Amino acid sequence: MRAKAAPQDRPQPAEPYTAPRVTVAVPSPFTSLRSRLARAGDFGRRKSSALRGLPPLHDLLELTARVGYGARGFVYLSVGLLTLLGAVDFAGDAVSARGALAWLADTPFGRLWMMAVGIGLCAFVMWRVLQSVFDADHQGTSLEGLSHRMAQAFSGSSYAILAFTAFHFMARKPETTKAADVEASRERAQTVMSLPLGDEILMAAGAALFTLGLVTIRRAWHEDFTEYLACSAKTSRRVAPLARAGYVARGLAYLPLAILIILAGWNSRSSQVSSFGSALDAVERQPGGAWVLAAAALGFMAFGVFSFIEARFRRIRPPRDLNPL
Repeated sequence: MRAKAAPQDRPQPAEPYTAPRVTVAVPSPFTSLRSRLARAGDFGRRKSSALRGLPPLHDLLELTARVGYGARGFVYLSVGLLTLLGAVDFAGDAVSARGALAWLADTPFGRLWMMAVGIGLCAFVMWRVLQSVFDADHQGTSLEGLSHRMAQAFSGSSYAILAFTAFHFMARKPETTKAADVEASRERAQTVMSLPLGDEILMAAGAALFTLGLVTIRRAWHEDFTEYLACSAKTSRRVAPLARAGYVARGLAYLPLAILIILAGWNSRSSQVSSFGSALDAVERQPGGAWVLAAAALGFMAFGVFSFIEARFRRIRPPRDLNPL
């Protein structure tokens, strides 16, 4: 008898032929946008001798960020200096960033000052867009990373308004009276209060501003401000207190105005709303308020100095591809 073939010796049916899978990389529209900008810059440098000396796009973005940090430092130094002079009754009262720009606009060469500050603040706004939208600091899409990017977006919008103010003062003589700022704030509050649930909306805005102040103060003690500085550890230890003092001063400065806004919504009285500078003046009128205001002014100046340090030493890493994710 013939022995049966082992199962492994039996012929197996042939497997169907499968063509190899080919993966085609589809470029992101944001990546192609950046590539087009880079190619346009290279083409311009080849065709024009005037453009030949321009650095690549990556270096231009880095320069833009550093100019922006310098402009922010100049604004805060001006605010701090004028507030300090007001605290010691040497000149004027406490001022906001808008008030500092108005003062600079009235000095000799005021229009040149406004043009330089406006361009510098526009550069900083552009850097904030790269940070918040395109994640230049590599914060990621985690909850903490998105919160940082949202804060950077809010910061960029506030500096965009300040840049617009600088260009406005360059074209038109500013209103130097603080009463005009107070009146404008009260008109905006009255507009909000005329809406349905306007009082509640105004109180919510004040609560948001108060929370922003507390969060800013908390950042002063929990955040490592030297993480992005490309300098020695010794230099980082020396400059870190400047950033902490600046963030404490900025956070505390939000609180008086936030309280006034909340009270205005609670009492349905827009007349209780004030401007940033007038809120600081109210602090100065309290017992020991002049010392508190002087400390806040020194904090503003410290933050301005730290902004100049960031302009020099910060690691600027423009995104390689313009991709929000």
